[in-house]
Amino acid sequence: MKKICITTATRAEYGLLRPLIKAIHEHPIFQLQLLVTGAHLSPEFGLTKNFILQDGYTIDEEVEMLLSSDTSIGISKSMGLGLIGYAEAFNRLKSDAVVILGDRYEMLAMASAAIIAKLPIIHLHGGEITEGAYDDAIRHAITKLSYLHFTSTEDYRNRVIQMGEHPDRVFNVGAIGIDNINTLSLLSKDELESNLNVKFKRFNYQITFHPETLSEISSEEQFNNLLESLDKEEDSFFVFTKANADTDGRIINSLIDEYVSKSKEKAVAYHSLGALRFLSLVKVCDAIIGNSSSGILEAPSLNTITINIGDRQKGRIQAKSIINCNNSIQSISEAIKKSKETDFKEVVNCVSNPYYNGGAVDKIIQTLEIHKDKFKVVKHFNDIV
Repeated sequence: MKKICITTATRAEYGLLRPLIKAIHEHPIFQLQLLVTGAHLSPEFGLTKNFILQDGYTIDEEVEMLLSSDTSIGISKSMGLGLIGYAEAFNRLKSDAVVILGDRYEMLAMASAAIIAKLPIIHLHGGEITEGAYDDAIRHAITKLSYLHFTSTEDYRNRVIQMGEHPDRVFNVGAIGIDNINTLSLLSKDELESNLNVKFKRFNYQITFHPETLSEISSEEQFNNLLESLDKEEDSFFVFTKANADTDGRIINSLIDEYVSKSKEKAVAYHSLGALRFLSLVKVCDAIIGNSSSGILEAPSLNTITINIGDRQKGRIQAKSIINCNNSIQSISEAIKKSKETDFKEVVNCVSNPYYNGGAVDKIIQTLEIHKDKFKVVKHFNDIV
């Protein structure tokens, strides 16, 4: 059996990887290994490794690497600790390949340890552009360290090939998170109210805002502008999911706690909702507001409006259900107003999601079966003639 190590550091990452984890766990020729790290192991960020355990999976390795600091220095030191821990974990696991999703700093350290250990990397969601965060450069770096690539659109596949990766190792499978939408039995509005112990209002919004790590405007100023915009909305209810362990993420989470404590009648906050509750919430809400990739990748498949703030997701292919605005109070308020227009809602109800390509996990598994005896570290740069 080929040992496939899937790595995860955050709640969102695990939610996206969940259907692939299940497929590999149940596959007759693959042995699942789980390496869990980062915010999953931190009580401050909800100790979300418990979601993995509740799903019935065994965690093969836990790598503590997260410092109680979200400054640029703290993040770099955390990466250093992670590099040491991942190297030791890979030495014990003896994996045949490692799966890495996306663009986070924990995964850059993970990919670095893997390549030194001569461990082939399978990368998901390469080729994308997010100009407002240093994740953009990290994603491209992981691409160059990886052997197999699964992209979410054909444009992104072409970009990975443009970076010198051979077309025979780059596959457009669509966004893996959409598999959750197609396979989970989402909760109704009444079921969510009961589950979350909340009472929705006329207008309901899911709020997820992460630090825009390359912005000259502070995370605190950006998020305060968002909160002030929300405060102007009448008969509205807000469900916040907190920021990841990124640079300045703790500042945002502190502001969320302060806002919710003063506005208990119209706001609640969670470290993590899990895939089922999160997707159900996005489905029943009038819009998802913030700068999360979920608003770009998954929300269109739920026919939910996305109000995308700032430049964090700038450069990503977008469905017509997405309203872009800047970080100013006026711009955010105008975007919320537009989301309530009947004509725009009608567009969203029949929107096409450019990230859906029909069963991403099945396509990944089929490709892994074909390549199971070809996993490599050494590869040749593919020049485009």
